[in-house]
Amino acid sequence: MLWIPCLAFWGLLTSARANPGAQLHLGTDIMNHEVKRALEESQILEKMAAEASNNGPAMKAVKGIKDVKVSDVLEPNITFNFIPGKGVSQCVSTGMTINGKSFMGGNMEIIIVLNITATYRLVQDERTGLPTFRSEDCEINLVSVKTNLPSNMLPNVVNKFLDSTLHKVLPGMLCPAIDTVLVYVNKKWANLLDPMPVGSVGTVKYVLSDMTSTASYFQVDFNPEVQQQEGNTIALAEADKTPQIPESYAEGSSQLMLSTSFLTSQLTLLQKSFDVKIEEKKIGKLPPQTTKTLAKFIPKVAKAYPKSKPLVTQIKINKPPKVTTMSGKSLLHLHGTLEMFAARRRGKPPTSLFLLDMHFNMKIQFSLSKNRLKLATSMNSLLSLTRSFSSVGDFSEEKLKDFFTEYLKAGYVPIVDDLLQIGLPLPNFLDMDYSLAKLDVVEDALVLDLKHN
Repeated sequence: MLWIPCLAFWGLLTSARANPGAQLHLGTDIMNHEVKRALEESQILEKMAAEASNNGPAMKAVKGIKDVKVSDVLEPNITFNFIPGKGVSQCVSTGMTINGKSFMGGNMEIIIVLNITATYRLVQDERTGLPTFRSEDCEINLVSVKTNLPSNMLPNVVNKFLDSTLHKVLPGMLCPAIDTVLVYVNKKWANLLDPMPVGSVGTVKYVLSDMTSTASYFQVDFNPEVQQQEGNTIALAEADKTPQIPESYAEGSSQLMLSTSFLTSQLTLLQKSFDVKIEEKKIGKLPPQTTKTLAKFIPKVAKAYPKSKPLVTQIKINKPPKVTTMSGKSLLHLHGTLEMFAARRRGKPPTSLFLLDMHFNMKIQFSLSKNRLKLATSMNSLLSLTRSFSSVGDFSEEKLKDFFTEYLKAGYVPIVDDLLQIGLPLPNFLDMDYSLAKLDVVEDALVLDLKHN
């Protein structure tokens, strides 16, 4: 396969964001995979050999050889070397066999081992804003040449042939392969900046803020735009410190980091959806939701409602949801109110019994689908419960904690869990299949250790 041995990708973008919402470390594993896949998809080697065999307009004549055919293109040896602050050099060695009828008569075979060197830049396309690989130059370096000519005809004939022919023909034949492969690689970035829906409540757009190179990877910072359906943008909360991708991952591997401030902003899109009214009399294995059950905790309810009435509960979330993470553990915090009503006869509005301010959290279990981050929740703890209003007199909120912990666990958390099944969109680049990634929970972030298929 014909490609580049020493090619350098140069980084750009200078408006670095001190606290990116998401960050990509693009290592040699995925880059190598994409280069090879682009070669296969473009079929550039097969097309080049066919063009050479047909002596097409792009193929220069080879002096001294007729009926030229290119065959037996060797599998390339590809190596990468990152250059901090500049990019990555990629070195590829390959070989091929050129066949034809020689100037002496009979068949002639030339076996060539060569290096193709070029300089690439990773730039931001001015029109689309997308990352784009572009080639700067290209050189062909012959490592060795063997022919089936008699040894006493070497080296004069072959040297003359190389000087006058191969050094002129090979660049024109091989260097265009670089640009052709780049076209296929660049297509894999095409949808990166497209807004992606979060259900019907809004969109997420992964906007580039900075692109640099280190000694081990390309670092791409994102300043994601989270936008409500009405057009309002939800700003990412400023974090106390910038989350970091651990350095413990394998050399050459690739990771995507999602900060908790970014996850919080996405869940804020769903805040209104977390407001629910629960009217079911029977919820899971809980006792019947009636004033008689409530009276066991608040005796004054029995006096106010000697005849048992069904309960209606209104839960409203009045602060944006907040995600917190530490090593191996993640929580979703919700602040809001819980108002409980006693139902009345049909056609009459229910009567408010009390209004409580509450703060509770749920454990989050993350999983990955093809292009989504999935969340599943379970009740963790009711952290605070404070009475704001009561029509049934004073009572101890502390005595109600266990009751409402179980109520939230059985009646409310499953509703939130269903809402979260829509998943959160992940950046669309290089046809990444996130279901292959390994997910780690670290301090203030999630890290996806990316794999290619």
